[in-house]
Amino acid sequence: MISNKLKALRKERKLSLEELARRIGTSRQTIHRYENGTISNIPPEKVERLATALGTTPSALMGWGEDYEGVLPISVKRLPILGEIACGEPIYASEESGSFCVADSDVDADFCLRAHGDSMIGARIYDGDIVFIRSQDSADNGDIAAVIIGDEATLKRIYYYPEEGKLILSPENPRYAPLVYMKDELNSIKIIGKAVAFQSRIR
Repeated sequence: MISNKLKALRKERKLSLEELARRIGTSRQTIHRYENGTISNIPPEKVERLATALGTTPSALMGWGEDYEGVLPISVKRLPILGEIACGEPIYASEESGSFCVADSDVDADFCLRAHGDSMIGARIYDGDIVFIRSQDSADNGDIAAVIIGDEATLKRIYYYPEEGKLILSPENPRYAPLVYMKDELNSIKIIGKAVAFQSRIR
């Protein structure tokens, strides 16, 4: 049952009811009701947040597929979520703060970035989505990359023309114009990784 598995995982992770509630944005009383089975129909978005907080997957937490023989267990890994940018260098939030994401182990990523705004909706990346990033300091034209501009990180499709000394950061929403940087302006731009996957909330 989800209630028993939830309680066992919480204790295994040494999390109090209050801490788990804080991590998923609900109350201690709600977590207690999940664990004693009073609430059995947990909203999908809460299942996803619970799985992330407990270092597992929604499928494993809910027991989906457990009745079928030959289903292999999913191995997962934790990836830090980019917290802040200071002096052009990324600062990753710690697992102690709960700011990490769980991904299947075959996702070739090093960290995550939470998307803000609607500039990449044409690539099906929406506000609040988690984007998995593989660390690298360059990317091919047409790739979606995580780019630091000053003290902010942004996701954009990149086009670099070295012979012209020009970099174009293109959004995936016609409401926004591409950002164009030339020559010396490129000194303030830093590519920190390529987007390799994303995780959307149920909408």
